[in-house]
Amino acid sequence: MTDKHARLLYEPRSAAPITRRRFARRMANHVALVAGFVSVSLLIGMAGYAYFEHLAWRDAFLNAAMLLGGMGPVEAPQSSGGKLFAGLYAMYAGLVFIVGAAILIAPVYHRMLHKFHYPADRAS
Repeated sequence: MTDKHARLLYEPRSAAPITRRRFARRMANHVALVAGFVSVSLLIGMAGYAYFEHLAWRDAFLNAAMLLGGMGPVEAPQSSGGKLFAGLYAMYAGLVFIVGAAILIAPVYHRMLHKFHYPADRAS
């Protein structure tokens, strides 16, 4: 990401750190983004379990949620397609966790570095 694009998401080094209120709004936006990402991922998992394993929506929800939560499926897949889907979805679920954590940590990390690098005599 170029410096020009980075300025669109976060304030540049030369700018003062944002207020606590703006930071809280930024964190809320990041939490909403992760919640949407996890929700879409859960729907993908539910659809896959319903299609490949012919599970009821509640059972598909349980299996997909358990995989997204890192616990593993409740019911072992029986069909070849279901086994392939479950394996791919498990790998995808691991990436969802990593990406979601990175999105939530990014504003905190940026604020910490920004406060560390911003000169105290310019801070207000």
